Amino acid sequence: MQTPAKTSSMPTNSAQNDSAPTLETLQYQDAFIDRHIGPEDGQVAEMLETLGLESLEQLIEKTVPASILSERPMSVGDPMTENDALAKLKAIAGKNKQSRSFIGLGYYDTHTPNVILRNVLENPGWYTAYTPYQPEISQGRLECLLNFQQLTLDLTAMGLANASLLDEATAAAEAMALAKRVSKNRNANKFFVHELCFPQTIDVIKTRAECFGWELVIGDVDEINSTELFGAIFQYPSMLGDASDLTDIIAELHEHKAIAIVAADLMSLALLKPPGEMGADVVTGTTQRFGVPLGYGGPHAAYFATKDEYKRAVPGRIIGVSVDSREKQAFRMALQTREQHIRREKANSNICTAQVLLANIAALYAMYHGPRGIKKIASRIHRLATILAQGLEQSGLTIANENYFDTITVNIPADKVQALTERCTLAGVNLRMDRLKEHGTASISIDECTSEKDIDRLWQVLLANDSEKLSVSTIDAAITQGEIAPVIPDKLIRQSDYLQHPIFSRYHSETEMMRYIKRLENKDISLTHAMIPLGSCTMKLNAAAEMIPISWPEFSKPHPFTPLEQMIGYQQIISELGKTC
Repeated sequence: MQTPAKTSSMPTNSAQNDSAPTLETLQYQDAFIDRHIGPEDGQVAEMLETLGLESLEQLIEKTVPASILSERPMSVGDPMTENDALAKLKAIAGKNKQSRSFIGLGYYDTHTPNVILRNVLENPGWYTAYTPYQPEISQGRLECLLNFQQLTLDLTAMGLANASLLDEATAAAEAMALAKRVSKNRNANKFFVHELCFPQTIDVIKTRAECFGWELVIGDVDEINSTELFGAIFQYPSMLGDASDLTDIIAELHEHKAIAIVAADLMSLALLKPPGEMGADVVTGTTQRFGVPLGYGGPHAAYFATKDEYKRAVPGRIIGVSVDSREKQAFRMALQTREQHIRREKANSNICTAQVLLANIAALYAMYHGPRGIKKIASRIHRLATILAQGLEQSGLTIANENYFDTITVNIPADKVQALTERCTLAGVNLRMDRLKEHGTASISIDECTSEKDIDRLWQVLLANDSEKLSVSTIDAAITQGEIAPVIPDKLIRQSDYLQHPIFSRYHSETEMMRYIKRLENKDISLTHAMIPLGSCTMKLNAAAEMIPISWPEFSKPHPFTPLEQMIGYQQIISELGKTC
């Protein structure tokens, strides 16, 4: 911590000054500290007089231990006005190359409906709202979080869901911890991780398992020895895109009292058989592709669903419905684990304003589109992936997948990998490239924002001149007429309904959604109403000027695994932040 710099207050009328104002003081309306943070000089003087102190420096000396007090200022550079800072950020953002990424791995481009973008993500009534520990002043967000839980329950076909966790990888690690707590195979100390789980998920699981002394077995599903496991996790669909029926594997795990966890793509569950119908004990994943911008990797809200019998072991918090003293419906946190600032050494979750915001965006996205809209989005994603794959196969490339939802993996001859990489660079396209001994592979993930022109561009990149004979509309017509067999086998096609609660059918027009969002907002307390009563959260401390850039496409669109050389702007920000201390 450092001694704060002295702040200047807004200047008084020049007629009251001993000398004429300077150009710097005439720009007071843009002074960030005065506008957003600092009290005026008179208020500071009154506070110091009440405390019996002479200066802010003396206040810091008396309240901050000398052992942690920094005497040197932070290397943050010269102060700027808000307009100048935004102009600098815009210039930095322009250094990020606007490539089109089809990398996948749990991160997908998405359209945030404008009514949600403007009225929630960019609305201080939502992003400065008090963290909802006190239900009396958080009824709006708690109601929306209940909708989030219903969304999760419906798509996963599970019995119980919490109100989100920090990200998919963390949620998977929490699922492993739950498995250890509830597994009846008490002597087991091994946890199986399918090798085709997302790499970031495997990395976080490795770290968590090492901390707790659990042994990981990472391999193919054929290598599972259920007798020595307390749990196992599978990606559905896998990193390479395949969707497998896990019913038999899960049944085998249950025979040996092990817990089965499935990390599932929530959008795919609009078309694919849900893990709950396969017998899964825990289903988890990310809700990012439900309207939450990529943002170079986050933050994004994870979902976590399990069986009702494990509710006492669920991480995070569960929103429940009660009746208040006036016999009216009320929302509250029915179950919640300890938070960081209450019991830090045992904390494993948080429910800060930022996290709630992301979960609620996902819930509102599902409400705005409804069951038919979600199925249309999922079906279009799958159709474009099918068209892409059919075109590549017709041109002689081999698709490694037996089936897929949105991701296909293509075998690339070893002598053509370099040329493909160069074409990707020239076309401004990012694929996931892996080099194998005998050949290379290119994995391509289709998302909500993919267009027919993108499919043409992918054909051009993957096939070079051989792509000219291909037509999206021709292959689409062949699929529609049944000339091309369905990719998803019958046993994996979802038969059950979802999002049947009336809440998912009421707000499909922009005006109805806008009014619903406003009704929820008015039930909460935020900085638009009053000071925050307890605690704080970084989101609530953000000025409007700090929130504006998060919606700029240069910052919101990049995929987290975009090659570093394309993210010069982001790398500059990260580097400069590292030099401030």
